[in-house]
Amino acid sequence: MTSSEGGDRRPASERLADELRVSIESGELAAGAKLPSERELAEFHGIARNTARQAIRLLAESGLVIAEHGRGVFVRPAISVIRLGNDRYSPRYRDTGLSPFLLECAKQGKAGRFEVLSVERVTPPADVAARLKISPDTPSALRRENVFWADADPVQRVTTWLPWALADSTALLRDEVGHPFGIHGILEERGHLMARIHDEISARMPTPDEREHLQLSPGVPVLDVLHTSIDTEGEPYELTRFVMRADLSGLRYDAPVE
Repeated sequence: MTSSEGGDRRPASERLADELRVSIESGELAAGAKLPSERELAEFHGIARNTARQAIRLLAESGLVIAEHGRGVFVRPAISVIRLGNDRYSPRYRDTGLSPFLLECAKQGKAGRFEVLSVERVTPPADVAARLKISPDTPSALRRENVFWADADPVQRVTTWLPWALADSTALLRDEVGHPFGIHGILEERGHLMARIHDEISARMPTPDEREHLQLSPGVPVLDVLHTSIDTEGEPYELTRFVMRADLSGLRYDAPVE
C-alpha cells in the first residue's frame, strides 16, 4: 500500500508515480508493457481512482508512458535516436550525393525525407537580422520552413533564414531546390563555403504548433538548436533553427579544443 513511510509527505499520486517509475527504469515493467488500469492501481494501493489517474499523468508528462485510447497505458518503447554530428557538413561526404540530414538518416539505416511548409521573402526577427547582418526593418531574408522525417517519424521542425540578396533568383526560392547537397550545395556555388559553425542549444517544452507538426506526446520536450553557418571570409550567411524531438534526437560533437 502506498503510504508516507519514512516521513514522505508528498501527495499519494507522486509517491505512486515514483514507484511505477522505478519499476519502469529497472525493467520490471518492460518497454511496451501495459500498466494496470486506474481502477486496479486504486484498489491495490488503497487510493482514490483520481489519485491513480494523476500518477499516470505524471508518468506521461515525464515521457515514460503512452496512453492509447481504448487500449490502456503502455511503457514507452525505446526508440533509436537520430544524432546530428558536427561533421555532417563535411566535404568528404560529397560523393554520397546526400544532403546533411539524409546523410545522417542513411548512416542509421533510416529513410529520410522532408515536407515543405513555406518558402517566402520576409522581414526577419531582430535576432536573426543581427546574426546574419541584414536589415530587421525590410524584407531582407528568405525563410524556408520544413518538417524533416526519419522513416515514419517527424523528428525536426526546421526554419532557415538566408539573406535575400544571396537567395534571389536561385533554386532556393523553390520547394525542391534540386541540388544533391541541398541548400548548402547552392550556397557553395554562390561562393559561400562553410568554414565554421556556431550552434546555440537549449531545451524547452514545445509550442502548440511544434507539438502538432512533430506529433509529440504530452511531456516530451524539444531541443532548440540555433545554427549559424560562417564562410571562409568569416561572414555569416545562413541561419537555421532546428526544433528537435528530444525523444528521437541527439547531438554529437567531436571538435578540437582551441
